[in-house]
Amino acid sequence: MRIGPFGPRSLVAMGVVLMLGIGGWFVVDRNLNALLGFAQDRRDPIGPNRPVEWAQGPDMAEARGDLPNIVLIVADDLGWNNISLHGGFADGALPTPHIDRIAHEGVQLTQAYAASATCAPSRAALMTGRYPTRMGYEFTPMPPAMARIISRAQSRQPSDPPFIFHPHDARAEEFGEMAVPASEITIAELLGEAGYHNIHIGKWHMGSSEGSRPLDQGFDESLDLAGLLFAPAGDGSVVEARQDFDPLDEVYWAVGRAAVRFGNGPRFAPDIYLTDYFTREAVRVIEANRSRPFFLYLAHWAVHSPLQARREDYEALAHIEDHPTRVYAAMTRALDRGVGEVLDALEANGLSDNTIVIFTSDNGGAHYIGIPGINDPYRGWKATFFDGGIRVPTFVRWPGVIEPGSQMDGLAQQIDILPTLAGIAGVNLPQDRVIDGRDLVPFLTGEADGAPHETLFWRSGHYRAVIHQGWKLQVSARPDRTWLFDLVNDPFERTDLSAMEPARIAALLALLDAHEAEQADPLWPSIVEMPVNVDRPLGRPHEEGDEHVYWPN
Repeated sequence: MRIGPFGPRSLVAMGVVLMLGIGGWFVVDRNLNALLGFAQDRRDPIGPNRPVEWAQGPDMAEARGDLPNIVLIVADDLGWNNISLHGGFADGALPTPHIDRIAHEGVQLTQAYAASATCAPSRAALMTGRYPTRMGYEFTPMPPAMARIISRAQSRQPSDPPFIFHPHDARAEEFGEMAVPASEITIAELLGEAGYHNIHIGKWHMGSSEGSRPLDQGFDESLDLAGLLFAPAGDGSVVEARQDFDPLDEVYWAVGRAAVRFGNGPRFAPDIYLTDYFTREAVRVIEANRSRPFFLYLAHWAVHSPLQARREDYEALAHIEDHPTRVYAAMTRALDRGVGEVLDALEANGLSDNTIVIFTSDNGGAHYIGIPGINDPYRGWKATFFDGGIRVPTFVRWPGVIEPGSQMDGLAQQIDILPTLAGIAGVNLPQDRVIDGRDLVPFLTGEADGAPHETLFWRSGHYRAVIHQGWKLQVSARPDRTWLFDLVNDPFERTDLSAMEPARIAALLALLDAHEAEQADPLWPSIVEMPVNVDRPLGRPHEEGDEHVYWPN
């Protein structure tokens, strides 16, 4: 007999917890959450660490041809102000010299946007050059069990305003099937046509079913994130900051593990702190492929929650007094160090001058970690279409082609990465589908005047946004709200002009509606909507006059 994901032994364990009532319902509920993690361990066990055997390239450098290598580094939930080039959160207490170095030695894109304000749709757009809504990959995949954990946490500690939970159909029950359609064409598939060896390291989040995994989508090798923790919970080599006010944090600690997966093999444990582990393996990949053109997609889990930092990094930041902020800064420090080690590896292997390095983030910093200032000077957070949620640090270094220390101010979005890299590799774009992005090379080098885009769009369920000719419109059904900002004169979205510009709103709504008519229906429904205070991190009391949005998962 099986009921849901649980067998008889799991049900007995639940009954014991319920009968004992240790500490009341709170402890019972936490134990029920932990059982979900144990059930996952039984379905997909984690083995001991084992070395990764990367494929070795040819011995002779002549085999590589003239194609430049490409290293695409994507951070997770990295706020605009996380890096010292932009001022740095915690009053500039954390330098990020290695991330900053890419900008100093290349070009900074000052108006670069993610294609969504959350992880999965953003990554799908980056990898395909298409708006996520064009392929139906609109909502971040969420197993219903996760929604149930959030619901129980909400009942214990109600938020103001509350989460909204939706009834869902069978499509929402098949978490493993929530994926970028296999018919989509990725950067890796196009670069493979040009002879690149393609390697993925880190977070994927675009599906785990057959046809949607990295090895099915053009990558020759893949070391995938297969857990939610940077190190085992309670490990003495790390320092943790648990945020009891955050229902998502409860999910991560309840079901999270430190685990990776090589290829389509079983899960196993990394032998060091996860950010350092991914960095070390990226360095090994560079060494293995120094004699052939390669594309390395290094998608760090840092600095996504849960807040876990290497103890050495934490101790190096004793001048930061607030404990969660110090842990978060230490996580950023590890990310920055890793970027430096990748740059050093390129140099050590004689590859710097023939390697394009791109650094960006999948979206802005999250409100639910409870740390202010990470997206300053922009309003909003991850899971909002305010610029704090979608304007992301983006730097490109290409020695001999891009002028060091230059700046590109035109409107761009991560949908531009695929056509840009395809153009560099000399590969034609697919002609059987719309590619929304543009080749940025003429703009990055200064050969082209103007901006790559005049208009950009975003949609997540009832919440939509458009930027057109310097004006930005956001429209939400929950709450029933319209915001209009003149980004040229008000780049930080402080003054809502919606009551004063009805004709402009009508024109921008017409653009949104025309764009929407071309988009696909969502592949699965949203099952939960998270309230996000636009100006205040989670853990701070909601005050009269605060603005918020509801983000469908």
